[in-house]
Amino acid sequence: MCGFCGKLDKNSLCNKCKIRIQKNAIYKIEDYRETTSFFDEHLYLFQYDGEIRDAILNFKFNEQTYIYKSFLEFLKNNEKICTQIKKYDIIMPIPISKKRYKQRGYNQSALIARNLTKILNVDYKENVLVKIKNNKPQSELGQFERSTNVKGVYKLKETGKINKKKILLIDDIFTTGSTANECAKVLKEHNANDVGIFTLAKD
Repeated sequence: MCGFCGKLDKNSLCNKCKIRIQKNAIYKIEDYRETTSFFDEHLYLFQYDGEIRDAILNFKFNEQTYIYKSFLEFLKNNEKICTQIKKYDIIMPIPISKKRYKQRGYNQSALIARNLTKILNVDYKENVLVKIKNNKPQSELGQFERSTNVKGVYKLKETGKINKKKILLIDDIFTTGSTANECAKVLKEHNANDVGIFTLAKD
């Protein structure tokens, strides 16, 4: 099923929607190495608005999990982003708390990450980086509150898995980067070489 129009399509993205959203795609790779951020770069496909925003919200909150397939079908044809992703040793999702997982029934970032590794043949690790506190949803907070809200909520369970590795974290939306930065901080503290972040869209 096409995640944008709902029509049945064996590739999960009909040609009409593919052509339409292609006009909004930006395929950005932003370098953060000269900033104070712990992550080194951010890769994303779209700005977070219009039908892209609607699709991500439906995927994240309305149990329309099939929508991730449409985004990945779109992504896999972009050589620029795919080549950059393949430079990483490990792909892992931004974790959610056990309570949030129980409420939602799935981790949307894990759905993207797990299936992205199958397409690009990159090693996948889940439950290595874990969320140990059920903090307030970032979407309900301002920029300063977002930064303090994620302090100390992530922990690395298996430190040997990431030693000297290049890690790409996967999430759905990038807003202030607070969540990505806190996760990258934990990974870098345990000897990850480089940490990047890939999201479907940037707000």
